[in-house]
Amino acid sequence: MIRFWSLESDPAGQGRLAGAKPVAVLDIGSNSVRLVVYERLTRALTVLYNEKSASTLGRGVAATGRLAETSMASALKAIRRFALVCRLTEVGDIYAIATSATREAENGPEFARAVEDIIGVPVRVLSGAEEAHYAALGLVSGMPEFMGVVGDLGGGSLELAMVDGGHDTGGETHELGVIRLQDDTQMTPNKASSIIADRLKASKLLDRGKHRSFAAVGGTWRALAKLHQSRCNYPLHMVQDYVVRSEDILPLCDALIEGNGDKKLVKGIETVSGSRKDLLPYGAAVLAEVLRAGAFEEVVFSAQGVREGYLYDRLSDDDKQIDPLLQATEEMSTLRSRAPEFSDDLVVGSAKLFKLIDVDETDDEARLRKAACYISDIGWRAHPDYRGEQSIQMVAFSDIVGISHSGRAFLAQTLAFRYMGFKQKSANAKLLELAGKNLGPRARLIAAYFRVAYPLAAAMPGILPRTRFAVNGKTLELHLPTDLAFLDGDRMRGRQRQLATEAGFKDGTIRVD
Repeated sequence: MIRFWSLESDPAGQGRLAGAKPVAVLDIGSNSVRLVVYERLTRALTVLYNEKSASTLGRGVAATGRLAETSMASALKAIRRFALVCRLTEVGDIYAIATSATREAENGPEFARAVEDIIGVPVRVLSGAEEAHYAALGLVSGMPEFMGVVGDLGGGSLELAMVDGGHDTGGETHELGVIRLQDDTQMTPNKASSIIADRLKASKLLDRGKHRSFAAVGGTWRALAKLHQSRCNYPLHMVQDYVVRSEDILPLCDALIEGNGDKKLVKGIETVSGSRKDLLPYGAAVLAEVLRAGAFEEVVFSAQGVREGYLYDRLSDDDKQIDPLLQATEEMSTLRSRAPEFSDDLVVGSAKLFKLIDVDETDDEARLRKAACYISDIGWRAHPDYRGEQSIQMVAFSDIVGISHSGRAFLAQTLAFRYMGFKQKSANAKLLELAGKNLGPRARLIAAYFRVAYPLAAAMPGILPRTRFAVNGKTLELHLPTDLAFLDGDRMRGRQRQLATEAGFKDGTIRVD
């Protein structure tokens, strides 16, 4: 196993990878300007700092053709602070990108030069096609297997692209940003749907019924996803890879359009932030018309977009092929495990066990097993009574990507069983149920293996490779070398019988070779 990064701790701060040079993206949008500082440029990005300012640069651009002086002043003030943040966090490379408001405004170049004077790097003003391209790459970076149409909704425009096999085609831009729609409708959401439907007629990607899935990118749509989760008491408050059937999200969209933020008409609207609440009906209107125009069966929400896509495009071809889930979970092991190398023993040992007992794995199931091995010791610093619950939350609510919600629940469930055993019920039981009927039993089996491996080797590398499993009729045997015969005790025998039961055997025992 080749380590993705050094195992040394970073003197700059606990939990930082040694030698990592931060990279930042200054995203100058039509609704807000945002600075995101990432720990380093890599396949699985980790956010070190994230701040935005709602400057509403796009307000009035369609009517006047210019960025408002007050909006520019607000944005430039925020960017001065962002420049300080970049210095304090010792950012190496800063990428400044601007979207529809800046590119459409007559005074956009003047504003871009003012930004450059502050941030110290050139501002790249993206075309509509480039916005669509980078939004699609951002989607791919977090959901490598996605196939369908991706849409990035901003304040000034909507970008669409087709994604298949990790590549994007057919980038389009439409004048359907939420701030633009507010201006075009004189703040009347009921008027938005007809405008949206008319402007979407020019799209070549929304072939009715051709694609099953639509991926929604952008802050307003993320707020919509969070509202939907709140209304249906969804147990995992994670927007990334949140999948909703169109027939389930459309009623909420229609209610937002009609209710226009009225908490009496839209249950749960009070949970939406003030900066997004007024924009939400317009975002809902755009999503509803897109889903209807393309007859999509489902919408999947993405927390990654143009910023992440812009950085993904700067990776080498080899780095792009790295599995983001495995890289992220291996980094978690590096930062939190007692002996990260022990996870390699678990990966190899669990694979041998599965082969021995004829447990078939799909490619996705195999990568989930490996990820579970990497993170299996992340809770060791916690009090023994709370290691399970803390580990569940560390995994389920982490910013790892390349994994579905059922996959997150599977990893969390595996750690729950590993730390808490099979009789204790977790306080996060509803969240764990998202693993489903197929992954649930697999989580029990892998956890049972961990519960043998950890006391056997004291979480240290080198012991597991000297042991082996064997099948003797209806008994699963654990074989120890003679010099390790003293490891055969009551506790280990109990754990071995437990593993045998989960693996479908009548009994489990320990033998000394």
